[in-house]
Amino acid sequence: MTKRKVIPVVSILAAASLALVGCGQSNTPNTTAQSASRSSQPLTVSDTWIKAADSGMSAAFGTIRNTSDKDVTVVSAAAPVATMVELHETVMGPDGTMKMQAKQGGFVIPAKGELKLEPGANHIMLMDLTKPVQAGDQVTFDLKTSDGGSVTFTAQAKDFTGANENYTAGEGSGSAPAAPAK
Repeated sequence: MTKRKVIPVVSILAAASLALVGCGQSNTPNTTAQSASRSSQPLTVSDTWIKAADSGMSAAFGTIRNTSDKDVTVVSAAAPVATMVELHETVMGPDGTMKMQAKQGGFVIPAKGELKLEPGANHIMLMDLTKPVQAGDQVTFDLKTSDGGSVTFTAQAKDFTGANENYTAGEGSGSAPAAPAK
């Protein structure tokens, strides 16, 4: 082919690719009440949000629903805004205070059931933020399940002072105090 013929062919292929990408887009808006989730599993994630933070740590919340007839275990999470992301639970410490810790074995979402991630309770913990998470930012998360599946969702950041968590850099997993559940 000569250069004259290659440029029109490339232009036509590029235009066709853009048209196909546009056809695959959803018309459903992404809101904090119902976030977009993509899944190879029978899980959906809704009502998602992440706590805005300038640095250090943050947490993500929402509801994970299992539409299948089998329990599904979420074993890990990842997000591009943090170097470490853990599944956390809040438990009573030996001194009677509530403490956060990594959830050993992950979160089990029961068959036809759901798991709520809330301040002062189960949540996704983001540690060592790589950049500020500002109110209005959209953060993408990837959850991995014990059978090798995954679900991706987006959460919108919002200002939140309710649970009064005290996250400071340098505190290891399980040592940051958690606020009482509301």
